Parts: sequence; C-alpha cells; structure tokens
Amino acid sequence: MFSPRPPGRRKRGPRLRPPRIPGLSINRLIPNILTLLALCAGLTSIRFGLNEHWPQAVTSILLAGVLDGLDGRVARLLQGTSKFGAELDSLSDFVSFGVAPAILLYLWTMQGAGGLGWAVVLLYIVCCGLRLARFNTMIGQADLPPYAYNFFTGIPAPAAAGLVMVPMVASFEFGPAFFARPLVAALFLMGVSFLMVSTIPTFSFKKVRVPNAWVLPMLIVVGALAAFLVTEPWLTLTVVGLAYLGLIPVSVRAFRRLKHEAEKVAEAPPAEASGAP
Repeated sequence: MFSPRPPGRRKRGPRLRPPRIPGLSINRLIPNILTLLALCAGLTSIRFGLNEHWPQAVTSILLAGVLDGLDGRVARLLQGTSKFGAELDSLSDFVSFGVAPAILLYLWTMQGAGGLGWAVVLLYIVCCGLRLARFNTMIGQADLPPYAYNFFTGIPAPAAAGLVMVPMVASFEFGPAFFARPLVAALFLMGVSFLMVSTIPTFSFKKVRVPNAWVLPMLIVVGALAAFLVTEPWLTLTVVGLAYLGLIPVSVRAFRRLKHEAEKVAEAPPAEASGAP
C-alpha cells in the first residue's frame, strides 16, 4: 500500500522555463561585426591620408583586408551566413577596397595631374563597383563548370586594393622620386581597373587543398613571410604584390589546361571516358 503524503508537503508542478528571447545569437553576429570593423578600418585609412600619415593609411587598408578575409570563413564555421551579411560585406568591400585606396592615391599624388588624375581615380572606383556587382550576381550560380570553382573572374577587390597601393608602398622603401609620380600611379590604377572587370581567371586560394607532403614547407614559408613582414614590411609587401601579378599568367594557363581536359572528357565516347575496355 502507498504511504500517505506527509502533511504540509505540496505536490510540485511542472517547472516553468523562462521564455526564449527572439533574435540572433552572438555567434551569428560575429561575422557581421568583423565586416563592420573592416569598414571602419577602410574609412580610417582616409582619415590618415587627410593628415598625410601614409604608412598608417596603408596599414589600415591591410587591416581591412585581413578582417575581410576572416569574416566569410568565420561565418561558414559558425553557420552564420546570411543574405544580409553578404550585402554588408559587398558594401564594406566597395568602401574599403574601392573608395579608400583611390582617395589615398589622389591625396598622395594623383591630384598633381589635375582633372585627368581625378578621372583615373573615378575609373578605378567605378570598375570596383562593377566588379563587386558582377560577383554578387554570380554567387550561388549553379551552372559553373567544376574546374572553375577555384578561380575568380578577374581579380577580387581586396587584391586590387593591394596592387594599386604598390607604388605608395614601394616609395616607403625606395623613396618617392620615381614612385610618387602621377604617371606611375595612373598606370597601376588603369591596369588594375582593367583586371577587375576583365574575364581573366585568377586563383581563388579558398578551396585549394595542400598535399600532406607540402604542409610543413608551406608553414615554413608562412613563418618566413611573417618574419619579413615584421623586419622589412614595405619591401615584403612590394614583393608580394609583384608576385601576385606574376601569378596571373600562371592562373590563366592552369584554367585553360583544366578547361581543355574537361572538354576532352566531355567529347570522349562513354566507354573511353569511363575507362572501360
């Protein structure tokens, strides 16, 4: 038989949980926070340029590039990708890597070319906006061939910002006698503008897999690069920018080779393509 309940002891009812507050978690906001920090870094570079603090201005652009590279990866790791974040990232890229570098170069040397210098600066900004608009319309495009996923169409905006800043960075190391000429900066601005809106394939580096045998050498190279950035930052950045330009013909050749191999496989008979006897 059941023993009677002791007097004065009440039966406990179900525990009431506090209502869940609607909204986003902090983890999902971290990518957008990084994007806003990149935007602030790009705008801060303009402030340094107005005060003619050129090394600090370049450093701010580099910081914006680092933050821009982190926000997308953090969003994928935390599963915080969203359409809002993609649009915010595109607007931040336009300001940090389109408007800010062009304004810096105009304040640094291009204003010495008068109206023509301002026209070249506007050309770069317009091409950056067109490049980002094209990239946004290609996001999630399902009909891309498999060999094209490791390549950008044209050079991305962060890389373009780094390339147009090469004359200013080189002047920190070798002096402004040659690199501070408006003609030199104009050639970089016009050349990079063409590369942004072109259909030239360039390496993406986002989905590249490193073979196990190359992991340790790659880590050694990254460590050496970090050491040179600390000891000789401007010379290292100049070499990195020129090396990226040198990689463009290599990426074009690699893209054409992959495309040719894919076309050969597509044109081969089914038995030959599958390797059947």
